[in-house]
Amino acid sequence: MSELHVGNPVFVTYLVSSALLVLKVMGQGWVTVYRMMNVKAGYASPEDLRPGLINRAPQPGQLEVNDYVDRSRRMHRNDLENIPGFWIAGLLFVTVSPPLGLTQDLMYGFVAARAAHAVAYATAQSHEVRATFYTIGSVIVIVMALYALVGAL
Repeated sequence: MSELHVGNPVFVTYLVSSALLVLKVMGQGWVTVYRMMNVKAGYASPEDLRPGLINRAPQPGQLEVNDYVDRSRRMHRNDLENIPGFWIAGLLFVTVSPPLGLTQDLMYGFVAARAAHAVAYATAQSHEVRATFYTIGSVIVIVMALYALVGAL
């Protein structure tokens, strides 16, 4: 695959976008952990109630849903449901040599849509607001997948 090298600006766009999204996914997991430790609540599994260095005096109520923690957990799950599709469709897209401008618009547009979705989710905006940013990202992934499919045929 001669397109997959850092001398190809289309691939570099994919590389930068993908790296930012990896940081988003991994960072959201750490935000969830921080929130859990900060409020000592929102733990997910019964074994989390075993005493340890971080949770020295566990309480059964720590397993109850805590919206502060769970909001971050839902954001993380949402990223895990949406970003892998970008990674796959984006890589397929790169292999059919799309124009650089189109690539940048789509890929950076997806990153921006996910960032806006995260802000909307973190600030408890309505479903309609979050759905708008989800839809933008989803359409971008579909366009890249269709472009790759047509390019391969």
